[in-house]
Amino acid sequence: MPLKDLPADAQPREKLLARGPAALADAELLALLLRTGMAGKGVLQLAQELLSAPPPKGNGFGGVAGLLQASGDDLKRIKGLGPAKRAELLAVMELARRATAEQLRERTVLDNPETVRHYLQLHLAARAHEVFAVLFLDSQHRLIALEELFRGTLTQTSVYPREVVLRALHHQAAAVILAHNHPSGSVTPSRADETLTQTLKAALALVDVRVLDHVIVAPGAALSMAEQGLV
Repeated sequence: MPLKDLPADAQPREKLLARGPAALADAELLALLLRTGMAGKGVLQLAQELLSAPPPKGNGFGGVAGLLQASGDDLKRIKGLGPAKRAELLAVMELARRATAEQLRERTVLDNPETVRHYLQLHLAARAHEVFAVLFLDSQHRLIALEELFRGTLTQTSVYPREVVLRALHHQAAAVILAHNHPSGSVTPSRADETLTQTLKAALALVDVRVLDHVIVAPGAALSMAEQGLV
């Protein structure tokens, strides 16, 4: 059903203005952003499909978190998302990343563990391949920069401690948070993850840089190895 045919108090825009954004379902908020559907498919139906399970069970991204982690190429596969709609969605995603980064630059990451995990999920969780990244932090544990340093299967031999140390020195970092994604969807640390963490911790300690955590992310999930006593 087109939005204009819904009762006035059920139309997403009027509902939002009257009751606030929290009163809207995820699909209604997304429909406001998309504005229009396509031939034979209303905008609410299109929004619901975008939030549905990923292929092969559905045609979407598995919810808001999955959609926020989608790339431009991922969005291209969705029929009904032309260049304008894709551009709007990508802009919203980038604004979410930048807003989260601002929070981490202004306050110590130790006060914002959930924000840190959310930030890393936005950047890494939806990648089809493993990516190893580092959050470089100042002496007050505020964010200086996030850098993706290595790609591919991550082992002690494919992540080079020397390169991590050099980047820490370049940023004059006092501490770091290590991070990588598990495309399999599981965030359980492997034995290789534990070994890599200890290797990097020892290497960075030589230049007086602390490893605060190693976060593993996947779509819809994140795990802190520090909270598991593994750092």
